[in-house]
Amino acid sequence: MLETGIVGQRALTVTEALTAQAMGSGLLPVLATPALIALAEKTAWQSVEPYLEPGQGTVGTLVNLRHLAATTVGGVVTCETKLMEIDRRRLVFSVIVRDKTGTVGEGIHERFIVDNEKFMKKAAERQ
Repeated sequence: MLETGIVGQRALTVTEALTAQAMGSGLLPVLATPALIALAEKTAWQSVEPYLEPGQGTVGTLVNLRHLAATTVGGVVTCETKLMEIDRRRLVFSVIVRDKTGTVGEGIHERFIVDNEKFMKKAAERQ
């Protein structure tokens, strides 16, 4: 059953492909903010996926994260999400990302529960 308090956790090793330099979000070879955001989204959706009805999924609708510190290639970051609020289909997660020296990023991520088939049909109609 989907309820507040569900926690997700994922670790990621920073590779060249995940750097700001490689992703085009900056010039330096450190973890890119887009990679930090992707890690937060993946951690959140995977944490609640087992609790959804068959045919349901979640889509990200809001990311409000502060990227506070740099992590270099080879460093490991760990993301933890916690489901803080459920408002019908809207899910609100707290996010914290750390490396071995402390907090790398923190904030809020919001997702909505969708019927996958209906969602994709509607998306296709927009094309």
